Amino acid sequence: MNQTLHTALDRRRLLQLFGVAGGMACFPALGAAQTKVVKPARLQPGDRIGLVNPATAAFETMPIEILRESLEALGLEVVLGEHYFDTRGNLAGKDEDRASDINGFFADASVKALLARGGWGSARVLPFLDLETIRQNPKVLIGYSDVTALLVGIHARTGLVTFHGPQPRDELSAEWMRRVLFDAEAPLLENPRGITPGLTVQTEHRIQTLRGGKARGPLLGGNLTVLTAIMGSEYLPDWDGAILFLEDVNEAVYRVDRMMTQLRLAGVLDRIAGFVFGRCTDCDSGTSYGSLTLEQVLRDHIEPLGIPAFSGALIGHIPKQWTVPLGIEAELDADRGTIQMLEPGVV
Repeated sequence: MNQTLHTALDRRRLLQLFGVAGGMACFPALGAAQTKVVKPARLQPGDRIGLVNPATAAFETMPIEILRESLEALGLEVVLGEHYFDTRGNLAGKDEDRASDINGFFADASVKALLARGGWGSARVLPFLDLETIRQNPKVLIGYSDVTALLVGIHARTGLVTFHGPQPRDELSAEWMRRVLFDAEAPLLENPRGITPGLTVQTEHRIQTLRGGKARGPLLGGNLTVLTAIMGSEYLPDWDGAILFLEDVNEAVYRVDRMMTQLRLAGVLDRIAGFVFGRCTDCDSGTSYGSLTLEQVLRDHIEPLGIPAFSGALIGHIPKQWTVPLGIEAELDADRGTIQMLEPGVV
């Protein structure tokens, strides 16, 4: 074992022993107080699902029509938030109004789930959420990208299992949503086989093992940019022993490096038991000069931890996506590139 890895592992053991790094006093919320995990009820045909827009303004109606029809194909009745099409600059209305749609749907007993649209702005509504109402009325909350702020923040403050997942616009994504949210399965999250005709090797949906092995722990994570943007707030969970999953879009590699560095310096990476990187869509070097590759950046930050890790999971800004519950126990197999849910995300 080289000296750098040896030092990193010693530091990791010390952090696990004392529970907090000496330099983390300025990050009081990196590991929020332990909150009992609460699972929402599974969805059933005929249930009502509320569409909320906590972030960027929606100017076109066609995408909403497609989303409505996709959800109706799953047997759900769609209800649009009162402020969904509000505008204030680039945002979908005032922070308080965007939050009121979320609070209202959680308070409405006839609504069983919420699907949130991304963009930018979800973090701004966190202070306006009625956490007590959410805590007393656990429901499915699903979204991805900027919605990470809601998924992670609500889970950290209420214990509610939330769901990092897409709008069900293709067969595979709809199938994962059905299995996880309707059938209450604890499936093996595994990339589909992508064999090019005439070849015997997988050319699509490949995974890359960064370090082999298995790890168990609660699934936590989401969009890298959004997570680092709320670092140091009270809306982050306890990372100890977690399997951290990340994704991003339209970020130059040097910015991914900067954000991974922030997670490392804040002590988050020292706490996790396993690591999964999904996709970084349209993430290039961002410069005409030399640049690290994304693989090099991930290896630089993850390999010294000595934990199982892989990249290439179906998580991110891609057409085919898993539905990933935040807060439930799972087992990561970095050699196979799979995540085995050890319990359902709904009851």
